[in-house]
Amino acid sequence: MDIDKAIRKIPDFPKPGILFYDVTSIFTDPEAFQFVLDRMNDLYRDIEVDGVIAIESRGFIVGAPFALKRSLPLVLARKKGKLPGETIKQSYSLEYGEATLEIHKSDLTPGKKWLIVDDLIATGGTLKAVAAMVEEQRAEVAGIFSIIGLTFLNYMEGIKRYDPKTLINYQGE
Repeated sequence: MDIDKAIRKIPDFPKPGILFYDVTSIFTDPEAFQFVLDRMNDLYRDIEVDGVIAIESRGFIVGAPFALKRSLPLVLARKKGKLPGETIKQSYSLEYGEATLEIHKSDLTPGKKWLIVDDLIATGGTLKAVAAMVEEQRAEVAGIFSIIGLTFLNYMEGIKRYDPKTLINYQGE
């Protein structure tokens, strides 16, 4: 399957000059969505993973069925202020702003290997922030998965050691 055809491209969103790669169109196409899940399963078939950390919000949609299929715990990385329990938090820079993510402290088991899942890797800041929280809890990053990688934003610089895997990379337009 050519996954590029299932990804909607929206110019000038969220601000002029940015081409937004919208993965929500994958979720409306059952064949494309199944392709993503099958490829993800293939990529991590032989990699030890003890749990999945899905990043708000589209990472939830991809991470949840993978975790369920593999009978793994699913941990949510949410925007600041959305989780009710004791959290760990990490702030980071986005390609067009700043944000903070939180994870329930009790959900990240020390010594376990966590696969971090998001829909798109831009600068890698979001994933690097989640990886920092994993390591802060004395756990390991088993890998990073994303549907899309924006290689023209040089995301590999900050997350290469976590062996990020994507299904498609865009070089810029």
